This record gives sequence, C-alpha cells and structure tokens, in this order.
Amino acid sequence: MMNYSAGEAAIPAAPEPTTTATAERTTQTRAETAEGSTATAAIAAHDLTVVRGDRTVLRGLDFTVPAGRITGLLGPSGCGKSTLMRAVVGTQAQVGGTLQVLGRPAGDPTLRSRIGYVTQAPSVYDDLTVRQNLDYFAAVLLPGRARRQERRAVVDRAVDDVDLASHADSLAGRLSGGQRSRVSLAVALLGTPELLVLDEPTVGLDPVLRRDLWNLFHQIAADRGTTLLVSSHVMDEAERCHRLLLMREGEILADDTPEALRRRNDTPTVEEAFLRLVDAAAARAAHEEPRP
Repeated sequence: MMNYSAGEAAIPAAPEPTTTATAERTTQTRAETAEGSTATAAIAAHDLTVVRGDRTVLRGLDFTVPAGRITGLLGPSGCGKSTLMRAVVGTQAQVGGTLQVLGRPAGDPTLRSRIGYVTQAPSVYDDLTVRQNLDYFAAVLLPGRARRQERRAVVDRAVDDVDLASHADSLAGRLSGGQRSRVSLAVALLGTPELLVLDEPTVGLDPVLRRDLWNLFHQIAADRGTTLLVSSHVMDEAERCHRLLLMREGEILADDTPEALRRRNDTPTVEEAFLRLVDAAAARAAHEEPRP
C-alpha cells in the first residue's frame, strides 16, 4: 500500500468514545438523511475517461461520492477500480473529463494534506519497527522540534486506530501481510485526512480482521466526518457501505445504496443484483452490436 499524504494537518480534540454499533447507526442515519437532499460531494466526476495505449480503461464516467460517508467501489479485478482511484488522488496519467476532489481539481497540490491513499501493496520500511515507520512519516507531516509532542500523540492514536499497540515495537518485516497492511493504513491516518481512498484494504485478511477493519471505517466516518472510498471485489462487503458504485469493464453499472439496489433488482443480495445488472448490460451490448 502506498500512502498519499503530505503537508501539515491540524489535530482535532479526541472525540468521545463511540461504540461500533453507535458509529454504524450514526453514519447510516447520515446516509439516510442525505438521500432526500443534495449532499455535499467529496468527489464529483463528469465524463471521466482514461485511455491507456489503444485501450479505454474508464469510459466517460459520471458519478459523485457524498462527503462523510463510506462509498464502496466494487467490481471484478481489471474493471478499472484502481485506475479510478489513481485518478481521484491525482497520480493517473492521461485523464480526460472533469474530476473535482474536495472542491479542487484532482491532483491539485493543496489536496496532498487532505487525502489519505492506501494502495494494495504495503509500502512500509521492513527494517523499521511499526512505531519507527509512523514516527518517520509523522516527521514529514509535522516537522520541527516544537511539534514533537503533537507527533507523538498522532502516532499513538494511529497505532490504536489499527489495533497494533502490541506490535508497535516489532519490525515491519516480521509482521504478517495483514498487519503490514494495517501499518500502511495507520500511516494514511496520521494526517487526519478528509478523504480516505483505500484500494482493496481487506485483501488477504481473515474474517475477524476484515470485520474489525470495517468497524474502524465506520468509526472514522462517524467520529471524524471522514469520507471513505473503498474498493473491493468481494461482494459481501457491499452491504457494509452506505453507497455503492458497481463497475464492470470501465463503466459504472449502478450508483445507489445497497438497499435500493436489492429492491430495484428484486434480489436478496447485492451480489445477485450485480450479476443481474451484468447480464442486462451484456444483453444490451449484444443487441447494439452492428450486424455484418
């Protein structure tokens, strides 16, 4: 995983303790309230297109990601999820269309301190301990001796956020893959970002760790008002999101809540709704294909 965060970030006062159930109810209430109103968009795309060589990876996408909520970006491997995320954080080349992130054009230098980006491959220093890794990145975010206590508080909070206090003094190279992924997430959380972009953060994790990580996502959204864009190809994780973008072959098949998707497609699960949408899209494509 790579972390996209630089510059200074103010450290807010610690929020009141919130249980996981309360956090999920709070963020769900926000989601339901926003359904009938025009919510502030953390991300807004119009005709977003990415062409790589002779292949169109993203095909004129139009979508918004509401602020302060968890939006799931779901679809099979190779459908364009990672490309879309790189476009959002400003690291993707050859991007066409319009893409606004936190009110600024994607890639604007002022966004660097406002976005936490975690890619699929852990990017931590194996020869440093968990705490040393976080100390290093905290020094980049909050430089200067005068901010030493602030850095310490930020690192302690990040370690607790990802539940690695018992491994804080362990070398990163000796951790499991899931633990290393959590270290990368902790680095992304150091700057208290307004937007977290997480590319398949639960890949390779056991069910307990996956559950705990999703509980953390809900607490971050509820307690800090952070917007989360989380990609996955595991459809059961869709039920944990407030809103979903379902992708296939560079296109968005649906942009809605899990409940609305199930209801509209008359299916008991989001996975079955997704498969029904895929079949419908394939049928339309076959019908529109020009005949010889």
